[in-house]
Amino acid sequence: MTWVSVACGVILSSVILYLFVRKANLQNISIEMQNFGMFFLPTLLFLVYDLIAHVSLVISLKYILFILATAIFLSWLGNVFSLKALEKAPNPGYSLMISKSYVVLTSILSIWIFKSPLHTKDVVAILLIVGFSAVIMFSKSSSSKEKSISWIFYTMGAFVCWAFLAIVLTYFTSKGLKATQILFYLMLFVSIIIILELFLKKVKLFELEKSKVLTIFVIGVASAIFNLCLVFGYKLSPNPGYINAANAGSISLVTIFSAIIFKDELGYKKIIGILGVLSGLLILFIK
Repeated sequence: MTWVSVACGVILSSVILYLFVRKANLQNISIEMQNFGMFFLPTLLFLVYDLIAHVSLVISLKYILFILATAIFLSWLGNVFSLKALEKAPNPGYSLMISKSYVVLTSILSIWIFKSPLHTKDVVAILLIVGFSAVIMFSKSSSSKEKSISWIFYTMGAFVCWAFLAIVLTYFTSKGLKATQILFYLMLFVSIIIILELFLKKVKLFELEKSKVLTIFVIGVASAIFNLCLVFGYKLSPNPGYINAANAGSISLVTIFSAIIFKDELGYKKIIGILGVLSGLLILFIK
């Protein structure tokens, strides 16, 4: 298994995940329920895997406390910011392109923290991905929804959370923790927060229509695969920023499919931006 193959898994699962998040918004599924799908089902999946594979769930208390803090201040809060931005943005791809450009910050910090390499070719690829993402964002839109700029502030919150989450997850893998150990505890702690939210807001879990249950189920499975590929990628790639670049680039496909499936806006400037992002990904994957 190479970091490039894992990066492809990140891209595919990301596209599926965020298309179904878009569908969930159209079905008026609350953010709390979307969060429930993204974290609770993966918690069960990682627990079952660890039990079957005989992966010990006993880890140092200091790591458990560290994961708890990560779950609250980076994973849960970042996901809330991201979902609110997706809900308010004129096209989900716009918000995701910006929030996932945290690849730049992660790549630079990794050089200093983990002594990770960053070659000239990869710098060019990352700049292409981020630069053409800006083209997608700053193109003029006729959508009245874009008159509200609140989605930008939520997006920047997600940007900061995702950048430091990538650094922390890379740190955990460098300390010998297994991906499914990290993700089980991370998802478990976030799930507890979400269940408390659902309880306090008196959201009924078992009165959803079958179509909505299916949407939440797909979100959960895609989230599990996406996060697993991310953590594997952080362990295998020379610089975690490479995996984050693939993650950011995947949103160009989300933008395309959102326009095709959900009839979201997609002008010619957006298309140019998407092609630029895809060219950056191609350069990044070339050895």
